[in-house]
Amino acid sequence: MRLLNFRLLLLPVLLLGLSAAVAVFPLGSADAFAQDQQPIEVEAPADAPSPQPAQQQLQPLANGLLDAAVTDLNKARKEYASLHDNAKQPGGDDETLVALSGRADELGRSIAAVSAKLKPRTAEIDARLTQLGPVPKEGQPPEAVIVTQERDRLNAERSQISALMLDADNLTAETNRISMQLVEKRRKLFAETLLRRTEISAGTLQDAGSALIEESVSFRDAIMSWIGFVLKAKLGSLLAAVLLSMGAALIFLVGGYRLFRRYYVQDEAVESPPYISRLSVAFWSTLIRTMSLAAFLVTSFFFLSNFNVLRPDIAPILAALFGFIGLVYFVGRLSNAVFAPFRPHWRLVKLSNKGAYSLTWCLQAMAVVNGLDYVFDRISESMGSPVVVTVAKSFFAAMLIGVILITASFGSPMLAKNGDPDAPGRRWPHGMAIILRGLGILVIFTSFIGYVGLARFMATQMIVTSAVIATMYLGIQLGKAVSKQGVFAETIIGRFLESRLKLGEVALDQGGLVAGLATYAVALLTGIPLILLSWGFHIQDLELFAYRLFTEIKIGNISISLLGICVGILLFAGGYLVTRWFQRWLDSNVMARGQVDLGVRNSVKTGIGYLGIAVAAIISISAAGIDLSSLALVASALSVGIGFGLQNIVSNFVSGLILLVERPFKVGDWIVSGTSEGIVKRISVRATEIETFRKQSIIVPNSELINASVGNWTHRNRLARSEIPVSVSFDSDPRKVMEILLELVRGVPKVLRNPEPHVEFLRFGPSSLDFEMRFYLSDLSDGMETRNNLRIEILKRFREEGISIPYPHQELHIVRDSARGRRTDVGDKKLTDSADGPEGESDAAESILSSAEDRVPDAKSTGRRRGRSAAE
Repeated sequence: MRLLNFRLLLLPVLLLGLSAAVAVFPLGSADAFAQDQQPIEVEAPADAPSPQPAQQQLQPLANGLLDAAVTDLNKARKEYASLHDNAKQPGGDDETLVALSGRADELGRSIAAVSAKLKPRTAEIDARLTQLGPVPKEGQPPEAVIVTQERDRLNAERSQISALMLDADNLTAETNRISMQLVEKRRKLFAETLLRRTEISAGTLQDAGSALIEESVSFRDAIMSWIGFVLKAKLGSLLAAVLLSMGAALIFLVGGYRLFRRYYVQDEAVESPPYISRLSVAFWSTLIRTMSLAAFLVTSFFFLSNFNVLRPDIAPILAALFGFIGLVYFVGRLSNAVFAPFRPHWRLVKLSNKGAYSLTWCLQAMAVVNGLDYVFDRISESMGSPVVVTVAKSFFAAMLIGVILITASFGSPMLAKNGDPDAPGRRWPHGMAIILRGLGILVIFTSFIGYVGLARFMATQMIVTSAVIATMYLGIQLGKAVSKQGVFAETIIGRFLESRLKLGEVALDQGGLVAGLATYAVALLTGIPLILLSWGFHIQDLELFAYRLFTEIKIGNISISLLGICVGILLFAGGYLVTRWFQRWLDSNVMARGQVDLGVRNSVKTGIGYLGIAVAAIISISAAGIDLSSLALVASALSVGIGFGLQNIVSNFVSGLILLVERPFKVGDWIVSGTSEGIVKRISVRATEIETFRKQSIIVPNSELINASVGNWTHRNRLARSEIPVSVSFDSDPRKVMEILLELVRGVPKVLRNPEPHVEFLRFGPSSLDFEMRFYLSDLSDGMETRNNLRIEILKRFREEGISIPYPHQELHIVRDSARGRRTDVGDKKLTDSADGPEGESDAAESILSSAEDRVPDAKSTGRRRGRSAAE
């Protein structure tokens, strides 16, 4: 089996055109809807599914859908018979088995299309039979004759459709069985190719040498014959193909270099490039340059082949030669990008200059030996040489690769401890040296015992798979680095977007996340197919996998189409944009000119928004291939649940949808609802999480936020007014106080000048003149800090100006009771405030003490002394 050929070079072009190819891939025969063809009887193989009795007795009906289905099914049965005969033939190579697998897959899709076309008609018949109702029972009034005839006709058509669908299911099962057989054949062929043993001896090598001489003569004659043929008969075609190839080279190689050189060229002027720059240059220089060369080689081969310049015996050799060039260039670019033998400051691994140079040459040598082995293999196949020649070539190639690995394990490529790249390097880590020697010895030993195919396969994977995995690793690391916060803004693309599109920090950070995901996708979509191809998969296998991935993902009985989902998303986005445009147009051009009330305008606008989004959602769901009947079942089950006590859950759910759509507040807003006040942290369809300023999380059901009043400090903006109450003594000058307060507040940078701050003389208080300083801040979160600083400045300035701030006090008046001839409490305590402090406090205390002594004459002397001391 040929495990690596020029198809590796076709992969980049294949990946670019895969989506378009899937979109237009035929789902069935063009004759599937033909109605003028009669059923064709085909002689099926012995183990093919036999027609059902209902189908054998099928009578032509007026319904052309059944006739077309029978015709398509007969064509599918004929194709199955041919496929069955070809699959039973012994032998065959991988190319033939892949072609048969493709036919089996196409046949399965055509049969599935027949069943899919019959299902809607089955649903229509079932709905009509439900409308007609059951047959009247004995003793019930007879139904109309036309109703009986209609029911009989529908039942007969339903039976015929069921027979056709059953036959299609049986044929699908048999087709799937053949597909599994072909897959098993390919696995066995792959294992036999790898584990085929050939006796390696002196006689075998001598026979191979003799055959190699004859092959060389045949190859020389074939080349000379082809050159003469081209010069005599195809010179014009050759010149045209070469001219177009030069144009392709100009587009892909020169154009790619001019467009992307700034992103992957190692600038020698940069002495210490950052890690992300080294990683980006290594990945993109390897990927872009290799893909440019691959595109040039593929287009060159395409032009030469389509101008009939290549003969059948020369075309495979030229394809292998192009593959050899691409492989060697890819390994060379990767090793130069990672090891950077001539630019140590751009190196990604810690190697000495000598070590980087030697490892680069070792990798290049292994790639050349492995590539030449496949080129010589294709020459031997085209020249019809015996198998022993291919075995001998692969034997020597595997031996050379093993010797290179063992030799590399004894080197000293690691960077010296002092960090000087020019200093002699250190040896490999002990484990790495053992791995290299083990791999080299394994390849040599496998070749010596005769398993040349296995040794060749291992050598190929050591070079190709390792190089592809290394490139993928670079891409994944680059995507991870770019996705980090604040890194994308420092890259070349980030600075370009910032200067051209005037993007802010948040937008650039989001762009970095998108760029990281895109880098992941490029690395994986390029590397994984290449690895699969090198491990024996065929391009058609990848096409089939991609088709099924985009169209036929099955989870149980549910079939999901990624392509349909993407189409549905695009339709929903288009419907959403149209709805928003229509809302703005209706509001500004119709209702505004009609001087409709603002509340009515808002209600109409909101209702149209809901309606448009609902319609867009229904259309997108249908386009995505999701059955709306299943949603109807869910809705009916939900309505039953509501009747059993889910009202609160549904109320919160609907309220959450309203909050998410109307957005009366959003995450990050400062809201007040009942006793809850804080910052909105999360809005879900059931509840809203509010974090208080004491870092307590409060979970509020959405229905409470809908049914109650909610204050939002940051609904439109974060602008807010802040107040500071100030009280001064009665002997202060009010105008001077107001001037001082205005002077202080105007000196704060965070206070807005428009609206202008001002001071209000509020009232004559019980013990002070009350003022209130009012000012506006652009961000209400700055209010606490600003108020604290202003209070400190006010207190400091008042002390400098001699303005006092009073404090309240109580004044108790005692009067004598003339009727009883002694002092008592009047009981009407009068609260007075004075800037000079409490007055008459000692007299009042003495009066209270005297009254207490009169009322309690037998009080102890110690108690009187204690009370008198406290009063004094």
